[in-house]
Amino acid sequence: MELIQLIIHGFEIVFLVYFGFAAIYIFLFAFVGVFPLKAVVPKNPRKRKMAVLIPGYKEDAVIVEVAKDALNQDYPEEKYDVVVIADSFQQETLDELNSLPIKVVVVSFDVSTKSKALNKAMAQLPGDYEVAVILDADNLMEKDFLTKVNHAFENGFMVVQGHRVAKNTNTSFAVLDAISEEVNNHIFRKGHRKLGLSSALIGSGMAFDYHFFKETMANVKAIGGFDKELELKLLRDRNKIEYLHDALVLDEKVQKSEVFARQRKRWLSAQFVYFRRYFFSGLFHLLTKGNVDFFDKVYQMVSPPRVLLIGLVSIITLVYVVLGVFFPDMDFLKYSMQQWLPVWALVFIAFLLSIPGKFYSMQTLRAVLTLPKAFFLMFISLFKLGGANKKFIHTQHGINEN
Repeated sequence: MELIQLIIHGFEIVFLVYFGFAAIYIFLFAFVGVFPLKAVVPKNPRKRKMAVLIPGYKEDAVIVEVAKDALNQDYPEEKYDVVVIADSFQQETLDELNSLPIKVVVVSFDVSTKSKALNKAMAQLPGDYEVAVILDADNLMEKDFLTKVNHAFENGFMVVQGHRVAKNTNTSFAVLDAISEEVNNHIFRKGHRKLGLSSALIGSGMAFDYHFFKETMANVKAIGGFDKELELKLLRDRNKIEYLHDALVLDEKVQKSEVFARQRKRWLSAQFVYFRRYFFSGLFHLLTKGNVDFFDKVYQMVSPPRVLLIGLVSIITLVYVVLGVFFPDMDFLKYSMQQWLPVWALVFIAFLLSIPGKFYSMQTLRAVLTLPKAFFLMFISLFKLGGANKKFIHTQHGINEN
């Protein structure tokens, strides 16, 4: 009996350390993220030539309008090209795209990936570009996005992440997805930059020194989560990633539970793959070279996703509270409850600090009612990760679910 109690206590300590550190971690960055992040606007910046790269796989429903919208920047039109990388598009869509003042690169692969599409396109494009801007096939840039990206490059940065915001909040899952992204923006981008660490990349709405990006991407072979592999390589080599909080890109949010589950499964799988691949390298660079940025990113690969964090911590804390009420004479339950309540409080406060004020509404309250379903889908995904990072999982855009 004592052996069983010892084993249970051992597991409890492991869970408490794992979730407790995660709670302190997100609370710290959520707190500092409350303070303004001011962009430095240089005087008379040089206008760099940019390639706006938009890879798409079977995105016939949205790509034409996205390409048209990308042409409406306040940046000099001779200083940027919109490049659609078309994988498995219908001929009618290609004809429409070719009628626009843009570049169209048609690609085809046995196994389609975003990294393959980008590499193929850059191999065909001229080499006179200075900045590569990466969008998803559903992304819409605010009209001053390229101007603000150019300012960041004038300030000496080679890698920049813009602020991706929700294009739609038409379903409860779209609202949850929008809130999740803003929480991550607050903690892993704005909060990190306030403390001098690099912003996290997010896969689109980002910009790179063109030749640096072309050279780096040639060594990125990821099928899923190419942005994770890319930022790990960048941070290992001490390349600082800037975050532009006021440079907005609208992104379509998932609208149905099955799409939410499929997308999160892909993300979780990528995280675990890259944690295993880079853990010892990250630890070595931390201990021998003081590369905190790189090790911090490696930790993020194994830290619990925010939905799972708040769900599991709430469940564990609630269990101890309930047991403490029914068994008030059991001192170890009181002790455990006293340990878990602060963890839950830190997570809860971190979320409150990270969610933008515009989401404190009745629409969000209705969306919160679907949070248990979102938690359940992500929890189940933990047991179905096998092979998820070895095949391309396409998220279809442009279909509105009311």
